[in-house]
Amino acid sequence: METFGRRLRAAMDARGPLCVGIDPHAALLAQWGLSDDVAGLERFAFTVVEALADRVAVLKPQSAFFERFGSRGVAILESIIRQSREAGALVLLDVKRGDIGSTMAAYASAYLDPHSSLCADAITVSPYLGVGSLRPAFDTAAANGAGVFVLALTSNPEGPAVQHARAAGGRTVAQTVIDEISQLNRGATGLGSFGLVVGATIGETGHDLSEVNGPLLAPGLGAQGGDPAGLKAIFGESLRNVLPSYSREVLSAGPDPAALRAAADRAEAACRAVIG
Repeated sequence: METFGRRLRAAMDARGPLCVGIDPHAALLAQWGLSDDVAGLERFAFTVVEALADRVAVLKPQSAFFERFGSRGVAILESIIRQSREAGALVLLDVKRGDIGSTMAAYASAYLDPHSSLCADAITVSPYLGVGSLRPAFDTAAANGAGVFVLALTSNPEGPAVQHARAAGGRTVAQTVIDEISQLNRGATGLGSFGLVVGATIGETGHDLSEVNGPLLAPGLGAQGGDPAGLKAIFGESLRNVLPSYSREVLSAGPDPAALRAAADRAEAACRAVIG
């Protein structure tokens, strides 16, 4: 079975280092001239997939914006996951789940088991019940050639109070998370399948990412204030493993599919100029 890390590296090499979020929040639906209901959600999501799934490396639907419409919204999410993967894009489902025991195992089964209609190539998770609590997700991902991205250094203003706090031994909480994920990727050939989420706007923080050997998702580029030129200061020698993520900067170009493609091409070119 080919690992997620190898598939991601191949996709980034072939299509360029770009992840585009699918975040159909009410303001974007209105900007597109769409109603804030299931019909508007469906038109928005399917337009993004039709425009981009055959050209970008990764699409990242934010589950919450589909869940808010109940079962009909989740059905649309299931459909775009399938369509995106059929068109060659990897799907990183942004769910940020984090729990313990059988509950975490159920989340892992929902999103990482091929028998589930919500199965994606990878998901985001939160480690703040302890990285060990995420073991069911790691195990399910490894068994199915999937990936897991763990929150480490986020760009929200509340994040540093927890993430920069010092744990036993003097390491920050974030560095502890980074080091534990690095251990999961130890010995992986090429790019490991266990990644981290590190905000594109955090600047240089003194954290060491050099041993991760896995993908580094960098959300917050474009309209959220991040610039590809700033990625070097954050990621240093790990820059080649960075998966830069844009959402509003690309999505606001819709609803014209050609304009969406042009916006994604501009973002990809800007990232390629920095990452290579």
